[in-house]
Amino acid sequence: MSLRISTLPNGLRVVSDAMPQVKTVSVGIWVDAGARDETPEINGVAHMLEHMAFKGTRRRSALAIAEEIEAVGGHLNAFTSREQTAYYARVMAGDTDLALDMLADILQNSVFDAGEMEREREVIIQEIGQAEDTPDDIIFDHLQETAFPDQALGRSILGTVERVAGMRREDLQGFLDRFYHAPNMVVVAAGAVDHDRLVESAGRMLAALQATPRPKQQQAVYRGGERRVSRDLEQAHVAVALPGVAFDDPAYYAMQVYATVLGGGMSSRLFQEVREKRGLAYSVYAYPASYRDGGLLTVYAGTGGDKLGELMPVLADELAKLTGPIGADELQRARAQLKVGLVTSLESSGARIEQLGRQMLLFGRPLDIDEVLEAVDRVDEAAVHAVAERVMRTAPPSLAALGPIGALEDYARFAGRFG
Repeated sequence: MSLRISTLPNGLRVVSDAMPQVKTVSVGIWVDAGARDETPEINGVAHMLEHMAFKGTRRRSALAIAEEIEAVGGHLNAFTSREQTAYYARVMAGDTDLALDMLADILQNSVFDAGEMEREREVIIQEIGQAEDTPDDIIFDHLQETAFPDQALGRSILGTVERVAGMRREDLQGFLDRFYHAPNMVVVAAGAVDHDRLVESAGRMLAALQATPRPKQQQAVYRGGERRVSRDLEQAHVAVALPGVAFDDPAYYAMQVYATVLGGGMSSRLFQEVREKRGLAYSVYAYPASYRDGGLLTVYAGTGGDKLGELMPVLADELAKLTGPIGADELQRARAQLKVGLVTSLESSGARIEQLGRQMLLFGRPLDIDEVLEAVDRVDEAAVHAVAERVMRTAPPSLAALGPIGALEDYARFAGRFG
């Protein structure tokens, strides 16, 4: 069996997935903490902590971290999401211990040097500015805030310029001390990995992590509403969200199939109706996002401002139509798209550790691929109908619009299309 799991005395879980056909290893540490664990005063701290982890430890300077991993041809990186933070590396099999040692070092011994923090603060402020200058990126932050107003889940992962400018070393250390504990973390590796050696190394390098469980997370409450920002742009950007499902919801895979039928590819209903038949948008798609306690079904369209009057009723109409007949061919295409995507991801060790890390933090176990494929195959027309009804009737829509949006209909009229 290629997949093995061990638990260290402090509660840290170690998971490996051996891939005999490769000669490299992807290894990472996944942390069950992200932007939704922040208070308003420190919005952006999880992301800044991820940046600062690479800026020097008691053993290595920022330059030494970069030089040491690249000296063996390796790659070291990280990302922050709303619910998790991940730190990972890819190296040749013989350098697995080095990669894990570097990850353990940056997560336990970072010094958060004042000079480095000032420089990185400016980098993140530039990153925020870049996001603001990218309409088809920032529109989703606007939508998230509209769906979950005045909540951690609705705030930007990057934080605001004001919050980042005022971030202190104590804020970083406090967040790390609160959430970076052994039961809240998972070591994952895939590729040419020796599980027993990985467990031994993790036990030696990460034994000092505290065994304290994570603090309770604030329950997310979907609200809905609108946010409109008029800007002098070539294109209008519109995003609509409706309540989705949590990761552990029985309707999770039905939601995946529903979103694929609706706007998951060139044969999807939105692409065919909005772009191919009517020429109302260059870009149009739909996707689901899930969290521990809920989710969103999101539809995005980029179009000319003069097309908005015709576009919005069509978007609402296509959502409503999925409560009606769905062709067997449509369902089969959607299931096939999902299954190929799932299986293809297993060909990459990097994608495997991302999947393993997320699943261990969410479910406490990896999900067997055959189990997942069978769940997708069980989604039938009735299951998609049930999800469609739930999406359309549960709560008012969230609407975010950016650009030349003068022709966009008022919110009450748009929301009225959703029953």
